[in-house]
Amino acid sequence: MRLGWRQRVVVMTLLVIPSLGRRVRPLFVGSGSGRKRWVASGAKLPSAAELAVDLRTMKEHGEVAKSHLRARGSEMAEEVDRLGAMFDVMNEQKREKDEALRRRKSASAEVGKLMKAASEADEAAIAALKATATEAAEEAAACDREVERLEAEAAALLARTPNFLDVETPTGASEAENVVVKVWRPGDRLMGESFLWHDELAASLYDADAAARVSGARFAVLRGALARLERAVTNFFLDRAAEKGYAETSVPLVVSRTSLEGTGQLPKFEDDLFKLANHKVRGEDAFLIPTAEVPLTNLLAGELVDEGDLPLKLAAATPCFRAEAGSYGRDTRGLVRQHQFPKVELVKVVTRDTAHDEHLQTVRDAEELLEDLELPYRTVALCSGDLGFSARKCFDLEVWLPGQQAYREISSVSLCHDFQARRMGLRYRPRTRTQHNNQDDNQDDHDDDDAGPGSSAKNKKTKATKPKKEKPQFPFTINGSGLAVGRTLVALLENGQQPDGSIRLPKAIVPYMGGIDTIKPHGEKDH
Repeated sequence: MRLGWRQRVVVMTLLVIPSLGRRVRPLFVGSGSGRKRWVASGAKLPSAAELAVDLRTMKEHGEVAKSHLRARGSEMAEEVDRLGAMFDVMNEQKREKDEALRRRKSASAEVGKLMKAASEADEAAIAALKATATEAAEEAAACDREVERLEAEAAALLARTPNFLDVETPTGASEAENVVVKVWRPGDRLMGESFLWHDELAASLYDADAAARVSGARFAVLRGALARLERAVTNFFLDRAAEKGYAETSVPLVVSRTSLEGTGQLPKFEDDLFKLANHKVRGEDAFLIPTAEVPLTNLLAGELVDEGDLPLKLAAATPCFRAEAGSYGRDTRGLVRQHQFPKVELVKVVTRDTAHDEHLQTVRDAEELLEDLELPYRTVALCSGDLGFSARKCFDLEVWLPGQQAYREISSVSLCHDFQARRMGLRYRPRTRTQHNNQDDNQDDHDDDDAGPGSSAKNKKTKATKPKKEKPQFPFTINGSGLAVGRTLVALLENGQQPDGSIRLPKAIVPYMGGIDTIKPHGEKDH
């Protein structure tokens, strides 16, 4: 339950495991605004908590923006000064336009006065004024064109600019500097070189060759009990998500370019996407989804919702499609890295005030799935150099795989601040709050002091109150895997392997398998 997570403070004192090569820190979680947290290591960056990735920030807080982008290793740090200069030029062009329009209006007014006089002597003056008005109109139009050109150029640069960093995100250049904040049941890990990979354990149920004949490399055909286990795991994840208040949602597997730009996959990562050659979405390029995060989050693109509707919690089970262009030669064996893979995605849309607690709760939701499945894992805070494009802060959950004798990512839970909401035009209307008139309150107090015998509270003036209307605000978005189904299969096979070659299934999944608690991959009957 959420209250249990937010009310208690969990302090885990962990030892550095030399073979992991990672920094290890305890994870502190507390309640409300007094929540205690682990302290990120690395260089301290200036806070960007109140800053958006926009032109004004690049102009007014350029050094802060550059420090965050450099900490990410982003080449866009070199564009900050250019973007700030564009902000100045656009404002100057707008001022020149306003001045040109003022001159046109003044000249036009003078023309009107002279024409009313209908004097032949004024014809030359009228012609000169008309020329001035025309020239001013052309100057205003030229300013508009320049502003439009600069806005397009700036928009293209900002679209390629990643999010700033949360104050709790550790700084570091690569995944080697990620910080381990929690290790669950390290003593239960199967250690040693005798343990098999999942593709060896389920050789009769996993057919990469058949998939390659049909679809090419990095696809898989699952058969029999393994195919059933994939369905069972998916249903288990969805049921657990529903218990935690996520609304199950079935979404399209095809999305537009605009949708992918909204969540941040485009324009930078187009090479990792599958683009459809014979289909358009409202005239735009269409793509297969790389994650259900894209359609789920974009369901609210351009909307203005009420604060009372937040937090919005959604879950979807979908196949995901990734070209993996940047990972050529990596993880070519088995189910670890596929072009098509099933995943349950969790998405939240929340207010600023609740965002950090909701993020930690989403991490906990994913952790509990691994605990229910009895899979040893660790939670890792991603450093600035390994953080996703749209995230300000992210925790990876890494499950232990005995075949590889390594922890491998099975979920990433990201807090995106208002980065995605701004890109997709999603806002919320804050609740109307009552504003008290302090002057009237003070006057009431003086009135009571002067009251004569027999006066009472009900003789007091009614305090003047009026509703205070808040401007629409951008919500924060959170997304995470709950969990990647394919990698969960890998973990279940490898962690459940028995000396006789069978696979023992955790108790939580047995009801979803129709009572089967052991898979016999080598032709024996499952039981």
